[in-house]
Parts: sequence; structure tokens; C-alpha cells
Amino acid sequence: MRISTNQIYDQNIRSILNNQSDLVNTQEQLTTGKKLLKPSDDPVGAAKALRLTEELDSLTQYQRNNDLVTGSLELQETVLTNVTNSINRARTLAIQAGNGAYTSADRAAISSELKQIKLEILDLMNTKDANGNYLYSGYQSGKQAFEFDPFSSGNAVSFNGDQGVNFVQLSDSAKIQSTSSGFKVFENVQSRYKFTIDPASVAPPTVSEIANQDNFDNFFKANYDATNNDFRVNFLASGQAELVNQGTGAVLDSVDFSSGVAFTLQGMKFEANASSGDSFDFSLDAPQNKSMAQTVHELETLLSNSSADDDLLEEGIADALIGLDNGLEIISLERAAIGGRLNIAESISKSNFDLEIAAQASRSSIEDADFAKLSTEFAKQEAALNAALATFPQVSELSLFNFI
Repeated sequence: MRISTNQIYDQNIRSILNNQSDLVNTQEQLTTGKKLLKPSDDPVGAAKALRLTEELDSLTQYQRNNDLVTGSLELQETVLTNVTNSINRARTLAIQAGNGAYTSADRAAISSELKQIKLEILDLMNTKDANGNYLYSGYQSGKQAFEFDPFSSGNAVSFNGDQGVNFVQLSDSAKIQSTSSGFKVFENVQSRYKFTIDPASVAPPTVSEIANQDNFDNFFKANYDATNNDFRVNFLASGQAELVNQGTGAVLDSVDFSSGVAFTLQGMKFEANASSGDSFDFSLDAPQNKSMAQTVHELETLLSNSSADDDLLEEGIADALIGLDNGLEIISLERAAIGGRLNIAESISKSNFDLEIAAQASRSSIEDADFAKLSTEFAKQEAALNAALATFPQVSELSLFNFI
């Protein structure tokens, strides 16, 4: 087969250009450290690498989320620890205030310290996160969670947020609660259950108080009904005091009775000057919830009142202790929940880290260059290009006119 001069030139130029292209491509792979420079180099591998890159981007974002939620939960744990310490101090002061040997001046000093504790608790309940958002305002994170107004007609401490809670995604299938509403943690604290004697009773008792709070609480929970909340104690000819639900007529309890002698029914202690056929009525007070800061404020106000008698002091201190204890129980449960969330976040973080390493290894096997192999290939291509450049002038000089 005869080859024209044009074919010789075209073939040699094409060979040189191909060698140059291969050499440049290998050099670029060595420079970037990637063997996939464009999807056409390996369409299947490029698609897998893209999916792995997307997975790694998601894992990176999940790790950022995990760091943020961990920081938020640790901040909440610190807040609750400090609130617990403050409440325990307030509780100790409340017990001290019940000492009969204390004077009005002593109680006033306790009241002054309780005021500082109240303000400290309010500051903690209004804690902000690193972004300046209130931790315990629910979805209303830009609004202060709790406000204090001593001139309010209702509770002096009011909750201004909502009951919303936020969640953060930590993996494709797992998310974790990052905040709690201040209503649940601080505001919705059960106050002491109590009852009220009807002053219009036939034989109102001279003494009426709660002797055993646990027994009374059980009675309250079993019998309180906003629509049927009237009870009567009847004094029978048999020498007994009988507790009756007026709405249903059911006899709830009965004990021996002597006029002027104290007796106890369902944790309630009474003393009455009564005879057979007499009775008195009472009702259970509606359940109330108030924040621990409000409870401390009420105790502070009571102790600062020098005219408060012993009965009022005893009742107020009992109310405060029950409210503070109930609040501490809620905080304890919340701290346990936060600890559980932190454990979950740590576990998910470790799993995500393992997945990230595996994804990086898989992508590396597809994308990353083999430097030893490419260096050898580069040397071979360089030699081929040099050979093509060296031989082309010699081939191009070949002509039949040299033999004429």
C-alpha cells in the first residue's frame, strides 16, 4: 500500500498530539492527586464518587448539628445544676425560718437572702444560648421566658414563652430534642394540696390542718372533682366522726370521736366541740401550679411580714417546702433526660465518624491517583513523545527525489 506524503505528515502530527495529550493528562492527575478528572474518565466511578461526596457532606453537617446540640444540652445541664443548688439553699432557709426561737428580725434576714436567691433563679431561667436566644422560651426564643412584676394582680413571676420544643437531626433516621420549654421545667410545678372549711358549717372545727401530707395527697387525687367537690364530716350517736362525699353520699372514712379531742381523717387533723347530729363542711382547693421562683417570692414576702402569726408562718413554710420539693423532682427528671440525650448524641457521633471514614475510603479508592503508577506512566509517555519528536524530522526528509 502506498502512503502519500500528506498521510505521513498527518500521522506523525496526530501521534505527537496524542502523546502530548496523554502526557498532559497524566501530569494533571499527578498535580491534583485525582485519577478522575472528568466524568468521562470513568462514568460509573464518577457516579459512585458523587454519591459518596453527598453522603460525606451530610455526615459533616450532622456532625455540626451534633456539636451544637451537645453544647446546648451541656448548657442546660449547667443551668439546672445551679437552679438545684439555689433551690436547696432556699429550702434550707425555709426550714430555718420555721424555728420557733427565731425573731422577726431573724426571719427578715432570711427573707433578704431569699430575695437574692429568687433573682438568681430568674436569671438562670432566662438563660440565653450562644446565638442570643432564650433557652426556655419554646418557639418564642426571641422573647424573655420569665418576667417578674411584684405589682401583678396574679403571680409575680409569669411565663411568656410557649410549650414548643426543638429537635435537631443527627443522622438520616435519628433526631434529638435540643431544648425544653420553661413551662414544663420551671412553671408547671404542682403546689401543695389543701382544703378549706365552710365557715357556715353547723359546728366548724376549732383546729383544721393537714397532719399527714402524703395521706391527704392520696385522698385529694382520688376524690377531687371540680363539679363534685363538697365533703361533710358528720358526728354520729355511735361516737364516731364520719367523712362523706356530699355529691355521691359515699362514706369515705370514719374514726372514733370525742368532743374537744383531735381526730384524723385521710391525713386531715380536726378538733371540734360538737355533739351527735352536728357536722361541718369543707371542700378541696383547686390544684394550682406555680414556678419555683414564685414559690420563693411568696416565702420571701411572708417572712418579711413582721405581723404574720405562727399559724400563717407554719402554713406558708409548709406550702413553700412542698412546692420546692416538687420543683426539684421535675428538675431531677429533666437532668436525667438531658443525660440520656447527651449519651445518644455521643453514640450517634461515633457512628457518624465511622461512616465518614468508610465513605472517605470508598471515595479514595475511586478518585485518588496511584502516584507510583502514574509516575512510571508519565516517564513512559515522555519517552514516547521525545521519540516521536526526534523521528519525525527524519521521516519527513525521506523522498524519491533523493535517488534521482
